[in-house]
Amino acid sequence: MKPRATVATETDRAADRPTDPIGDSDSGDSTSRDSRTSNGGRKSKRPAKTPPAAGGITWRLRLRRDRTLVLMTLPAIALLLIFNYIPLLGNIVAFQDYDVYDLGITGSPFVGFDNFARIFEDYRFWQVLINTLVIFLTQLILFFPIPIAIALLLNTIMSARVRTWVQAVVYLPHFFSWVLVVTVFQQMFGGAGLVAQWLREHGHEGFDLMTNASFFKFLVTAQAVWKDAGWGVIVFLAALAAVNTDLYEAAAVDGAGRWRRMWHVTLPALRPVIALLLVLRVGSALNLDFEQILLQRDQVGPGASEILDTYIWWTGIKTGDFGYAAAAGIFKGLFSVAMVLGANKVAHMLGEQGVYSKK
Repeated sequence: MKPRATVATETDRAADRPTDPIGDSDSGDSTSRDSRTSNGGRKSKRPAKTPPAAGGITWRLRLRRDRTLVLMTLPAIALLLIFNYIPLLGNIVAFQDYDVYDLGITGSPFVGFDNFARIFEDYRFWQVLINTLVIFLTQLILFFPIPIAIALLLNTIMSARVRTWVQAVVYLPHFFSWVLVVTVFQQMFGGAGLVAQWLREHGHEGFDLMTNASFFKFLVTAQAVWKDAGWGVIVFLAALAAVNTDLYEAAAVDGAGRWRRMWHVTLPALRPVIALLLVLRVGSALNLDFEQILLQRDQVGPGASEILDTYIWWTGIKTGDFGYAAAAGIFKGLFSVAMVLGANKVAHMLGEQGVYSKK
């Protein structure tokens, strides 16, 4: 009785199943049998379409997917093209005997690399280049470590209110113009400044640091520290905020004191940021603050205060020799690119990523 009932049940199930519209074929039967076997006799569902691989998506689908982000970046791209890349076409005047008044760019004759030859033959240009690098090295040695030290100091302050107040006070001079910064230093360290007057009142001889040519590189470094140290502190505090606090707790459990925790936990966490900012700083070795130097150029004389930007402005733009100024600007750009690549190579040798990762 049981085998007959089983046969009847299977016959009824076979009758209820829909027939293949294409017809009975060996391939269809084998497929249906395989489907029934794999699904325990149940009807198999149609397999879902697999999404395309990430690398196989077309640019049209990407554009449709990210159209909102593309529209948001269009104004920034337009500003970048108008103010950064389109003006690069004007570098053609470096290869011309450019006359801005009569002939213009289209009518000025080409002179090839004559303007560059004038640069390399100008001994004054090399003196200015050396003076620029000396000021840069002074700022790199004396100024670059100060934001790191302030960030480490603020990171050890437990009170959030005190830390916020100190950070605001240190960051405030960043919003001052160089005119105000130079004026403050003039009122403090000039010949008639507060420090000189106080020394004279107490029977000492006064001094004037603002006109001391030998002290000029330290003067501009002190001004840069007072104005921009707070800006660098923000970057390092953001890097310190990403450090896992469990590392400090583990180091404290192992018996590490405050200095050892800073040396073995905090500074290794800051190494990538320090390496990146150092590479960028080295790349801008010739980009000192033009306004800061120009405001104090006449007080100490061009011999001590002349940098590449003020030299280009004085001998090129102010005298109307635009071809010479454009050639000097191209030299400055190529030199900066070489410095970035060299510093980034050193960062890779030290195991850091730098500006871009090593493939």
